Amino acid sequence: MESDNATVVQRKILLPFILITSLFALWGFANDITNPMVSAFKKILELNNTQASWVQAAFYGGYFTMALPAAYIVKRFSYKTGILVGLALYAGGALLFYPAAAKENYFFFLMALYILTFGLAFLETTANPFIMSMGSEETATRRLNLAQAFNPIGALSGLFVAQTFILGALQSDDVDANGNGIYETLSESAKAVVKTSDLAVIRDPYVGLGLFVLLMGVIIALVKMPETKKSNNSVDMWASIKRIFKRAHFTGGVIAQTFYVGAQIMCWTYIYQYAENIGINNRDAVNYAYAALGIFLLARFIFTYLLKFINSGKLMLILSSMAIVFCLGTIFLQGMPGLYSLVMVSFCMSLMFPTIYGIALNGLGDDAKTGSAFLIMAIVGGAFMPILQGMILDIGGSGYNDVRILGTPEVNFSFVLPMSCFVVTLLYGYNTLKRSKKIELNA
Repeated sequence: MESDNATVVQRKILLPFILITSLFALWGFANDITNPMVSAFKKILELNNTQASWVQAAFYGGYFTMALPAAYIVKRFSYKTGILVGLALYAGGALLFYPAAAKENYFFFLMALYILTFGLAFLETTANPFIMSMGSEETATRRLNLAQAFNPIGALSGLFVAQTFILGALQSDDVDANGNGIYETLSESAKAVVKTSDLAVIRDPYVGLGLFVLLMGVIIALVKMPETKKSNNSVDMWASIKRIFKRAHFTGGVIAQTFYVGAQIMCWTYIYQYAENIGINNRDAVNYAYAALGIFLLARFIFTYLLKFINSGKLMLILSSMAIVFCLGTIFLQGMPGLYSLVMVSFCMSLMFPTIYGIALNGLGDDAKTGSAFLIMAIVGGAFMPILQGMILDIGGSGYNDVRILGTPEVNFSFVLPMSCFVVTLLYGYNTLKRSKKIELNA
């Protein structure tokens, strides 16, 4: 807990804080305009669930690839340099959607997403510790939670664009009077026309995003940013890595973050398939994704405030327990009650990413720049875990109710994976609480 007079953000660095905080919304936008694309590409390109899940593998795999190079750049130069490189890569990947749509090649789209997330890896590796450094260590976790609270605002904007300008305009998603898909019944020549049109629909918002990101880069380049003093002039990454992995709270944080991100991406990606299995089309399913993100956003602000009074490990322990209960509801409740349970998992997830991040980096000093890279690499959980869930969905066929497991459709049962992830975050919350009590006793 913190003292009452602790200042979260000093007035003299308010403008840099606002600009860097806006980046949290920018990568939230990218995340949630991309989640519905798993289902969209599946229909347009007639893929199975496992093939379609490679959208998330490409998107989140970029984090794993580029996080350590990003940390090196930040340690060698500055936070501002890392952010500018990140914005350039982000814009470049988004603009590559134009030639990808022209080629109508799934692999090209995956490569564009992969490069886009090189930029996001730079931004997250840089912005998270940068925000934490903008003030005292006492308020660092609260400051990061405040900045992260703007991430779901960007995510909601991404969902709005996905629903309004992409999903609502896709001809491949059209159904007849009986609710059956029309696209599958078309001739190959007619399908080719629809595919060209639909890939252009996906292309345009990403190209617009790329141009906006370039503009943000120009603005940030012109603004003076605060920089922390370097403890030394050397950039010995290996020595830094050895030091941070001797810290149990850091190592545990990397593991917890890997499983948490996997759980988040699975819950937010496969809400569309879950809804479709109970008769809700993709465009209408976005409304439930909106509800999940709205609850996530509200809870993030609530818990950011409560962190002033309640131990972060204790809150994680409580919310992880609740998430497990809601996952059980998602698995075993049929129809709308199960969908409501899935939506409510987002309430429990709201606290986790920035709090795990803050706990893991606490006390690392200048090594926080290296530690941040590994916590961003942990986002790779969002790359491979959706593939595992897609493999469960493909048991018996490419539908969502081909077989029943423990009396539930395979799409319901697949949420045993995020439930297992929340067991890991529960253990991290418990260990954090136990560690903080031990520190208090020894103080």
